[in-house]
Amino acid sequence: MNQQDVSHTKRKSGAEPKAYVFDAYGTLFDVHSAVRRHAGAMGPDAQAFSDLWRVKQLEYTWVTSLMGQYRDFSDLTENALDFCLQRFPAVERGLKTELMEAYRRLDCFAEVPAVLSALRDEGAKVAILSNGTPRMLEEAVEAAGIGHLLDDIFSVHPLRIYKTAPAAYALVTSTYRIAAPDIAFQSSNRWDIAGAKAFGFVCHWINRSGAPEEYADLPPDEVMSTLNGLLTSD
Repeated sequence: MNQQDVSHTKRKSGAEPKAYVFDAYGTLFDVHSAVRRHAGAMGPDAQAFSDLWRVKQLEYTWVTSLMGQYRDFSDLTENALDFCLQRFPAVERGLKTELMEAYRRLDCFAEVPAVLSALRDEGAKVAILSNGTPRMLEEAVEAAGIGHLLDDIFSVHPLRIYKTAPAAYALVTSTYRIAAPDIAFQSSNRWDIAGAKAFGFVCHWINRSGAPEEYADLPPDEVMSTLNGLLTSD
């Protein structure tokens, strides 16, 4: 399906979710676009740097949550960046400010606006559920120009615990007063899909990178290569 087709699509047949809830980082927003903007200045380590930045950022969320502590996602993102700058000493440390600024204004994936618009046009609620702080998410949404396509932006920040804690997913059900099986959850992160599936959501794994399956006891309801998989041609 090409991008021009998306605006003339409908949802796949079957149960119709009352809400579509999207993870933000890696699902709507390309987490590697921050490094990509500065790849020329970073040299041959750029992709490995970006991969490790993401890994350490997520690791820090899980470690702090398991300790019963909390530091916000912006701080953890910066801490992960500091680690990468030490791990890759050939990358100029003076790029830190530019990289953090780029992370606040990540590119969204090409199909995102049209898919969100198509779902809203059919009357479904459309929302984000993310580990990001409210400010981070507001900046990302504004940069992508998709604020008018979202009903709500749910951040775990008020809970002071990260996904995959059940309380994170319950932010949606408690606010919307919709049962978990009536909510479709989309994430590119397999661990996030596992957490959402355990909570009871209908789960679509957006496997953009062709990653192997894991968490076999908590399988997604469907695997898609892009968000266009939520739609079918008329």
